[in-house]
Amino acid sequence: MAAQAADLAIVSGDTGNGLEFLRSQLDRFEAETGNKVTIVPMPSSTTDQFGQYRLWLAAGNADIDVYQTDVIWAPQLADQFLDLTEAAKDVVGNHFPSIIESQTANGKLVALPAFTDAPALYYRKDLLEKYGKSVPTTWSELAATAKEIQDAERAAGKADMQGFVFQGNAYEGLTCDALEWVKSYGGGQIVEPDGTISINNAQAAAALEMAKSWVGTIAPQGVLAYQEEESRGVWQLGNAVFMRNWPYAFQLGNGDDSAVKGLFDVAPLPMGEGEGARSAATLGGWNIAVSKYSKNPDEAIKLALFLSSADVQKERALKQSNLPTIVSLYDDADIAASQPIIPRWKDVFLNAVPRPSAPTKVKYNEVSSLFWSAVHDTLSGNGTAAENLELLEAKLTELKGGDTW
Repeated sequence: MAAQAADLAIVSGDTGNGLEFLRSQLDRFEAETGNKVTIVPMPSSTTDQFGQYRLWLAAGNADIDVYQTDVIWAPQLADQFLDLTEAAKDVVGNHFPSIIESQTANGKLVALPAFTDAPALYYRKDLLEKYGKSVPTTWSELAATAKEIQDAERAAGKADMQGFVFQGNAYEGLTCDALEWVKSYGGGQIVEPDGTISINNAQAAAALEMAKSWVGTIAPQGVLAYQEEESRGVWQLGNAVFMRNWPYAFQLGNGDDSAVKGLFDVAPLPMGEGEGARSAATLGGWNIAVSKYSKNPDEAIKLALFLSSADVQKERALKQSNLPTIVSLYDDADIAASQPIIPRWKDVFLNAVPRPSAPTKVKYNEVSSLFWSAVHDTLSGNGTAAENLELLEAKLTELKGGDTW
């Protein structure tokens, strides 16, 4: 038992049944330590969460002890979080080195990995089989297959069938989707690892024009307002042939209340066309950070170590289909038996592409916001991709200001 029981607070956004899972783990932590932990719920939009975090931390808010952080936030919030290097020295070696690296800013380990994330193409096995189609490996194959099956299913009375759903709302999720399109066309990473602004190129424009052609044809017009949960809602009701989403949707899609239980599988996202074409999946993932304003830093660090531990990561994998950051869990027999998807997600990771948060440092959020706005304009028909990318390049150059970010 803790010598002096502490009252701690952790913030958490929610997709699917994430809050419920977190609460079950916190109950365990409370029983083991005698500490009490309150969850402060957050909006599910990561963009809104980040805005709130920034306000609280800038104000030195001592009410929140532990933050759940997106993989891209480490460089931007590093000064407000405790350095966990010493506390985690015995366990860092168990995690994927690239993920530990992503949470290290100026030599300081600012957050511990809870799970990692990369999206995949969800597809309806039964419908592909029914129409004699194979899993598409290029975006143009996806569009053709989606259109053919959508039209045939609608003609057969399934009026709500969509070919493809994804995240088209103007928020961080669209940066993830659109980075995949651009990278899959050999169009670069918006800002390259050396800080060069690369987005204004013909391959990137071709990728965005392709995505624009989906809206109102294989994807509903409403996709321009979809985040992860809206896409999953359409999919899980059985109203889409294909979906781009993160691993959490796999477990939920196979739930007893799902119309697509047992009818779907996942594959790496399709490739684009042209030189440098490849499959690309944006690297995601969530981490646990401790506020430097916490009144109970030692107990808060214990909570961070607990939530990133092998035990909790294994539970997350089994119950949430979240991907572990601890390498050994990919060979865990229970996980392989219960979630055969997880060992196979390694193939998706081989295609993982980071968002440009490392090169753009504290300006990443503005970079991303300018990018997703240009993409959303293009998808909505406000200007061509080429026009919008030229404008975007000018804005990014101004934001950069000099030779370095």
